[in-house]
Amino acid sequence: MTDTLQPLAPGATIGILGGGQLGRMLATAAARLGFHAHVYDPDPAAPARETALHHTAAPYDDEAALRRFAGAVDVVTYEFENIPPAALDAIERLAPIRPSRRSLVITRDRLKEKAFLEESGLAVAPHAPVEDMATLEEAVRRIGLPAILKTRELGYDGKGQARITTPEELAPCWEAVGRVPAVLEAVVPFEKEISVVIARGGDGTTAAFDPAENLHEGGILRLSKVPAAIAPDLADRARAMAARVAEALGHVGVLAVEMFVTQSGLVVNEIAPRVHNSGHWTEAVCPIDQFEQHIRAIAGWPLGRGERIADAEMVNLLGEEVLEAPRLSRDPHLRIHLYGKSEIRPDRKMGHHTRIVPWSRG
Repeated sequence: MTDTLQPLAPGATIGILGGGQLGRMLATAAARLGFHAHVYDPDPAAPARETALHHTAAPYDDEAALRRFAGAVDVVTYEFENIPPAALDAIERLAPIRPSRRSLVITRDRLKEKAFLEESGLAVAPHAPVEDMATLEEAVRRIGLPAILKTRELGYDGKGQARITTPEELAPCWEAVGRVPAVLEAVVPFEKEISVVIARGGDGTTAAFDPAENLHEGGILRLSKVPAAIAPDLADRARAMAARVAEALGHVGVLAVEMFVTQSGLVVNEIAPRVHNSGHWTEAVCPIDQFEQHIRAIAGWPLGRGERIADAEMVNLLGEEVLEAPRLSRDPHLRIHLYGKSEIRPDRKMGHHTRIVPWSRG
């Protein structure tokens, strides 16, 4: 499936749903290419307001505001998956949405996402749908323990999920996820967690960044490094799997595919239909980073190739760790990126830093 796009001229306006750090970085990339950015986010203090030319601060159920926003932009993209369908309805009447709604519909629901991946010939963790305590008990009999109970929608950074290790934990975990439709997933014994960030243009061309090796703590990405410590043929396979996902979705823009490296091969964990935390290192060591790739794709421009010019290790700054930025800046090999968030909260992503490791010339 292809969606050949008429390239947008510099001076066009990119609409961005969501004004967090990803929206902020997308707006910055758009400005570098001569585009204007218009961010829609209910928060008047959204971080992206500082880098976008325009900011509409209105709820996602304000149809009049959504229509004004859509009428003022040339294309709309997004920084998160959980956009209300009614908001997309209002926008789509007036402006194209890229990536398409198909990518959103599939990836915002974990059960639909896993079905899509299996239909695409990719391995996923054993899983079962959960609607109530009875189906949770049946799922445990099928999947076994330990297992992870995840809400079908609205989960991120470890939220909306609970690990079950004993039968006595079923009821408390069901309460913990809010007694909403969920998926029970088997715990996959893995050697490493990796992700591939890939871009796909409207003409079907793709460009993948190198697989990153990721470390999560408490469900939050803590560190991403490249190159991942995996064999070259496995890295090639991971890139090919990400390309298969992008093609099957008919995706236009950047997406990330998170995978487990197991003894038997690669198991896909999740898809994010957008720029991704595990691709932040690209801004430090790639001539064309993930944010510019995304803007190029949705604007109908040719993709860059995304090669690295150095190795890198990206670390998220959580909560009060952001206060260490002045000290960290003494390291000449460290690139620091802060998000301009006004309120510091525990485990909130306040910024990141990337250590650049130049390649030896010997």
